[in-house]
Formats: sequence, structure tokens, C-alpha cells
Amino acid sequence: MAGTDIDFATLPFGYMRTDANIRYYFRSGAWSAGELTGEETIPLHMAATCLHYGQEIFEGLKIFGRPDGRIQAFRIDANANRIQRSAAKLLMEPVPTAVFRDAVQRVVKANRRFVPPYGSGASLYVRPFEIGISAEVGVKPSPDYLFLVFVTPVGPYYKTGFTPVKLKVEEVIHRAAPGGVGDIKCGGNYAAGMRATIGAKHEGYGEVLYLDSREDRFIDESGSSNFFAIAGNTFITPKSDSILESITRMSVIRIAEDLGMKIEHRPIDVAEIAAFDEAGCLGTAAAITPVESITRAGKEHVYTRGGKAGPKVTALYKRLLAIQLGETDDPYGWTEIIE
Repeated sequence: MAGTDIDFATLPFGYMRTDANIRYYFRSGAWSAGELTGEETIPLHMAATCLHYGQEIFEGLKIFGRPDGRIQAFRIDANANRIQRSAAKLLMEPVPTAVFRDAVQRVVKANRRFVPPYGSGASLYVRPFEIGISAEVGVKPSPDYLFLVFVTPVGPYYKTGFTPVKLKVEEVIHRAAPGGVGDIKCGGNYAAGMRATIGAKHEGYGEVLYLDSREDRFIDESGSSNFFAIAGNTFITPKSDSILESITRMSVIRIAEDLGMKIEHRPIDVAEIAAFDEAGCLGTAAAITPVESITRAGKEHVYTRGGKAGPKVTALYKRLLAIQLGETDDPYGWTEIIE
């Protein structure tokens, strides 16, 4: 297959057409075998449950070019498990792990020429999603579903890459509530948070930092990723039923433990932001993003020196990236080669 003339080093984090996506339909109690297609649109009934009642869930994972020229995926099974949890909460048909893995492998192979090479700073972003497609006017689950996976080469989520960003504590808008769907990856969570994120960016911040909706006291997460802080040699991450379980966060916690750090998974009072030594955000799109400062009620708390990330955030980032890129051995079994 012919290569591409893409300048991978200057790619934004955005959509680009590739050769194929893959689609599986759940009808009459069974999933189809999956079909690769170059079509970018979906034929959808105007009364589909995804359009009216929010039966829509998605995932995100990345494929990386290795130094030896091969390509590898990062934690496919963890993403499969998470989309199954999301499906259960919205009463959707769960995508079996075998189907999920088959979809990722087949669509990546079909778009091999779009995988950015090692050293480009880019990756192939994989977006699996599932939607309810049956026509329903009453509020009830769809009997039929579409599971689709597309890919696109992307650059860093933040244009500046591993450069600290400024956060603003959001004290008016809430992202999610206890007992709701804040702990799953559904589109409604992101739609609801846009007004806070866009507003903060207009003020010069990179993202918002949400507080819990019950007391407006404890840190939940940022608008696009999980949050963590470092105090001394302790890695602190918020504990809340309203936070999406980040696969990157789970991975970094394991790395932090192996680097000799103490782990605290607990409610974090927003008043503690004055005591942090370092801070960061965690997610598939951005991996680890260092936090330059957090501003609350007009007061800015800074965690960097000379605009550079602190030593522990930097060490965690380098270790995670080395595993994802195949620069070092993966002792955790998180990566797999896609031939």
C-alpha cells in the first residue's frame, strides 16, 4: 500500500480521513462479523435512540510507532472493559472483548500507512463508539446497535505538547453528580461541560477543574481528563463516584508505585491546592499534562519553576511514554504488537 505525504510532526489533534473504518451491527440478538468501509457517514433513522435518548458511548486509545519500525497498541483490553461498563449503565448491548479487539486490530491494519513513525511526536488515535439505532419514540433501550471504530493520525492534544497548562477552579457549573453517569464515557458528559471549558479558554486557561456537585468542596476532575497532585513523595488522586475511571491514571499509579512513591486515592479538599508541590492531568488524548497553576477566586497557585514541569511529573511522563513507544520493556503487559 502506498504511503502518505503527511507531515506527522505538525499534526493537530483533529480528524483526518483515512482509508477505512469498521462497523458491527447488533441485530436479532447477535453481533455481525464486521465490515470495513471507506464511507464516512452513517445511515441513521431520525427516531434512533442515540439521537433522542442519549444511547451513545465511546472510547479512545492510541497506536504508536516503535523504534524498530513495528507498531503497538496500549491497553486494548482495558478500553474494552470500560466500554462494557458504560454500556451496562445506559442499558446498551455490551460489545464483547473479542469483538472489540477484532475491530481495533482490523481497522489499524487497514490504515497502517497512517500510523505516525517513531520520533514524529504523533500517534494513531483510535475512536470506538456504540450507538442505539432503533427507531423509538417512547423512552426505552434500543434493541439494535451499531459499533463503529475509526482512526485518525493526531498530534498532541495540547498544541504545546508536554508544556504546563493553567487550570481554573469551576465553582458554578458541575460536570456530573453522584449516582449519575459521570463515571462512564458517554457523549452527554462532554456536551454538558463545553460551556465551562470554552468559557475558561476564553479567559486564557487550558481547562477547568471541577468540584463535587454535593458540597462544592472536593476536586473531581478537569474538563477533559483526570487530575492528580504531588505533595512531597506522595501521588494524590481524587476519589469520587462521579469521575471517569481513566486508564492512563490506573497506569500511572502503577508506575508511581514502582518509582517508590506513596499513593493516596482519597477525597481532595480544594483548599489543599495551596499545599501541592506539583500537579497534572491524565487521559488518553494528552497522556500526562503538567499543570502550571490552579486559580481559584482570583488567586493563582503555581506548581512550576520557569514554566517547566516538576521532576516527579516529568519522571512519570517519561516512563509512561517510553512504555507506550516501545523504547523500554513493558513489565505490565499493557502493550501489544499489531502485525
